[in-house]
Parts: sequence; C-alpha cells; structure tokens
Amino acid sequence: MNIPATFRCLPLLVLLGAAPLLAVAQGKAKTKLKPAKAPAQATTAASVPPAIANPVLAGDYPDPSVTKIGNTYWATATTSNWGPTFPLLKSSNLTDWQLVGHVFPGERPAWADYYFWAPEISQDGGRTYVYYTAHKRGGNLSVGVASADRPEGPYRDHGPLVGQPDGSIDGFPMRDEKGQLYLVWKEDGNSQNKPTPIWAQALNADRTALTGEKTELFRNTEPWEGNLVEGPSIVRHDGYFYMFYAANGCCGSGCTYATGVARARQLLGPWEKYSQNPILTKNDTWTCPGHGTAVERNGRWYMLYHAYQTGSFENVGRQGVLGEFTWNKAGWPEFLNNHTTPAAVAKAAPAAATVDEFATATLAPTWQWPVEEKPNFALKSGQLQLTARATPGGAALGWPTTTANYTATTTLLNPQALPAGTRAGLAAHGDPNNLLALTVSGAKLQLWERRAGKDNLLSETALPSAASTIQLRLQTQAGNQYRFAWSTDGRAWTPMLPNDAATNGQFLPPWDRGVRVGLVAQGATPALASFERFELVNK
Repeated sequence: MNIPATFRCLPLLVLLGAAPLLAVAQGKAKTKLKPAKAPAQATTAASVPPAIANPVLAGDYPDPSVTKIGNTYWATATTSNWGPTFPLLKSSNLTDWQLVGHVFPGERPAWADYYFWAPEISQDGGRTYVYYTAHKRGGNLSVGVASADRPEGPYRDHGPLVGQPDGSIDGFPMRDEKGQLYLVWKEDGNSQNKPTPIWAQALNADRTALTGEKTELFRNTEPWEGNLVEGPSIVRHDGYFYMFYAANGCCGSGCTYATGVARARQLLGPWEKYSQNPILTKNDTWTCPGHGTAVERNGRWYMLYHAYQTGSFENVGRQGVLGEFTWNKAGWPEFLNNHTTPAAVAKAAPAAATVDEFATATLAPTWQWPVEEKPNFALKSGQLQLTARATPGGAALGWPTTTANYTATTTLLNPQALPAGTRAGLAAHGDPNNLLALTVSGAKLQLWERRAGKDNLLSETALPSAASTIQLRLQTQAGNQYRFAWSTDGRAWTPMLPNDAATNGQFLPPWDRGVRVGLVAQGATPALASFERFELVNK
C-alpha cells in the first residue's frame, strides 16, 4: 500500500478475468469482449481451468495475504484505521472463506496508533507469524511482527523491526537459498518524492530484530511503475526466486495500480524484471489489481490480490480477487484471461441478507470500529447498548459493505428516553470526520452529514410522540447515492428528503478504505442508545 505524495504515501459474480465473496455471490456482470494478448504459452481446451467466482473476499480486503498451514489456507488483509486489527480467515479451497477472528481482536499494539496495513501471514518452525505495517507513535511507518502457536491465535506482538526516516512498509519474510531468514520490505520514499527501494535484511532466530546489513534488491525504474514499487511477494520455482510486486498508484478514483514480476537465482540478487511487465492489469470487471500473495494448490498457481470492481469502486473498497497464472516457456508467470472478461458469466445469486439479532454475549466478528476510538458497548437480552461518546465521530460501529447497492435497517429502542444533547441512529461511516447519519435527537429525527469534520443538517422532522421504537433505513445505489427513511411499524416508510431524493456520499470513503454502514451514538457519556436487530441486504 502507498500514500499519495500529497498525503504521505486503491463485484457480482464473474469468471477469472483477473481475479470472490466471503460467503455470498454478488450478481451478474455485463461484459464486452476485447481481443486479448496472445499468451507466450498456449493453453489447450483440455487444460482450461474452471471458472472462479470473484471476489472471493467481498468487501474491503486490501493487500490480502495467504498461506497454507496443514490442509487449510489462511488469509488476512489490511484494516487501516478500522478495528479490530487484521482479519483471520480460513478456507479449504481458496474460494470459500470463513472469518474466524483477528490478529489483534481487542486493543491495537501499544507501539502503534493507526494505518494498520499489509499483514503477511506465514508458517515457520511450527509457529504462525504475521509481519505487518503500522504507524509508530511519535514516529513513522514501520514493519512489526506478531506470532502465535496456532494460526487462529492468540497472537503475541513483538514490536517494530524497521522504521526508516521515510517510512518502512510491506514486510515479507523469505528464506534465501542457504536457509537464512530475511525480511524483505519497501522503503516508503514516494511519500517524500523519492525512489522506493525494495530492501532485504537478515532476521535473528527469534524474529525480533534485523541483523547484518540491508541489501537493495531493486527500485522503481520503469515507466509503468510510476513513483513506486511495493507489496513484494516471493515464491521459489524451478531454481528462481520470483517476486511479484505492485507499482504506481494504489487507490481512489484515479488509481493506476498494476502488477509486475522479477526473478533472481539468489535472494539478494541480481534481480531481473520481466520485459513484458506489467503482467496483471485492469480488465473489463476489475480495476487497479495488485498487492497480493502467490500460492500453489493442486499443481496450479494462483495469486490472491486486491482490486476495485467497476461500478462500486472506492465506496465498497478494494476486494479480494483470486487469479490463476501459468509459467510460460521462458519461465515467467502469465495470468490467464488478464486482458478481458471471459464470455461465460456465472449465474447471479439472489439478494442476500445478513442479520444480527444481538442474541449472543459477544459482538459478531464482522463489526468494526475506528481504531483510535473503540466504543463501549454491551449485549443484553437481544439488544446492543452503545454508550454515546462526545468525540466528533461519536461512538461508531460499522459493518463492511460488499456491493454498490444495499439496504440497511435497525431499530432504535426508547428514542424518547435519549438525554438532551444525545443523538443516535443509523450511519454510513467513512471515518470519524466523514459520515452520513439518520439519528434521533430530542423530539426530532435528523438527517445530517459530517464532511471534513464539519456538521451539516440536511433535514429534520418531528418524532412521533407515542413511538416506543423507531425503525431507521438506509438504501444505497451505485455505491454513493444514499436514501434515508424511518418507520414506526416496518411497513410504511417515510423518506427524510422530498420525493425520496438521494444524498451524494462520494465524499465518505478515505483514500485507502471503503465505507462501513452501522450504528452511531454521539453525546455526553454515560448516555446509552439501545438497538434491536441490524439487517444488511446486499443486492
């Protein structure tokens, strides 16, 4: 992952066109076929692989990493400024994934404050390691490491390994041809308008410190790479180390991300970049593919990486996509169907609903919160009680979105009992300084936005005086067109804007993450907002 220099520095079912959903398919994509480049190695009809329904990780899963431990594949991904930090997912087949927890399920590591990026999960010596990037308190971007006896955790953090003056990100562990373990990472020079070397340096046996001298493997030198190379992922094949890497601009509406490859006989080089780079570029369905991990399964090679889906784009975020590649006669990897979407398209699935009745003693692992401001909440008798917070974003809980079109609803209990100065309800969260919300405050229903930290009231109406509960609804189309309504019975809905007009929420997502939809409670503590049932229907 990279930060643009000005700041400090990126689906429905399709086939393998570059490269599924955590559990539910998304819809049917319309395709327009374009001529594809002739691959260096022809693929016979008998060897054409089965279709892959992408995204395999639907929603905001940037910089995904995957490894095989025993008979199970384990994956994780960037959470940036959302907690809990770094999801842990498992699969038996690389396409059907189950969220089972997080590397840091409670508090973030004490040494770091935000920007939790690019976790790389691996198994070595019977232990599981996660090398990750975070911003060091009072310092700069650094690469740290955590370990566990089992891939599902619990994980013990060992602190930062390297943090150069310009920042160090995207750590990847790799043993050289002699068995010595190295950390490979990117120096974040693009944040200071400098080149971005990829470095390697030996790790001690405990993986708690670098030893010896660092060696530069290569840096951004080719026109297509733009102002950076990053996200290294290395595999060994037929006597070579192959490094897959991302280049150019990762994120947002102007992203230019693509994937290249280089190889070397020895880990410390010399490294040769492929003359046909980039090997993975945007296609008819997926935009700005990059920063992933290569993995082998049953003799076939795949890469799990992130990309934006055309249409939903940054409001959903960068989704986890699985692409297959083969090795050509010259020994270089080539992705199948890279430049066009295949003609056949998987059948669309019906709209899928996710419902949380708040019936368990613990919060469902899909819920997230701003990493700097974990809210106080309790689950009691089918209710979620959220303690209001006076900070600008209030107390926030969010659920990742997976499609450009969805409906979210919740029920606020005892709205008349909210203390003066407290507002609570349903919101689309970008970050604490950017959200759209329909809340109850005093005797009114209010639709408001916070844009770049400034609150604006969009509309308000009187709260029915006899209402013991109020149901709130948010509907989204095309990723950023938001409509809000309320109801006392769940059948008759009253829109908050005349003619059920939409509010543009394109301002919501930060440059490096998608929107969450969920709950908010703002005001003086210890005021409690009680919610009953949350439902999200992806279409």
